[in-house]
Amino acid sequence: QVQLVESGGGLVQPGGSLRLSCAASGVIFNFYGMAWYRQAPGKQRELVAGITTRRSTNYADSVKGRFTISRDNARNTVYLQMNSLKPEDTAVYYCNRLNGTFGDYWGQGTQVTVSS
Repeated sequence: QVQLVESGGGLVQPGGSLRLSCAASGVIFNFYGMAWYRQAPGKQRELVAGITTRRSTNYADSVKGRFTISRDNARNTVYLQMNSLKPEDTAVYYCNRLNGTFGDYWGQGTQVTVSS
């Protein structure tokens, strides 16, 4: 049974940094492209960054140059390094498959709040 556990969120001032982690279990992690998504209050969930099995990456225009996605297949973990954070980055951040989900499963997410 798939399980995705996101962590690393918190409250940070504008311009600050956070590193999110997502530990996956119940899946053959290195078979899948992975991604980070976010959902802000009153908005639809959106793709933030993705990484393929060959470690090719892509980013939403709003985070290019500020966020970096990476993966550690030995630890079944995907990371999101977030720098130069802005108030508009405030959201709940989730990981899941790139361009899909594991069934209809979503983890609990991790809250990121950027505020002074």
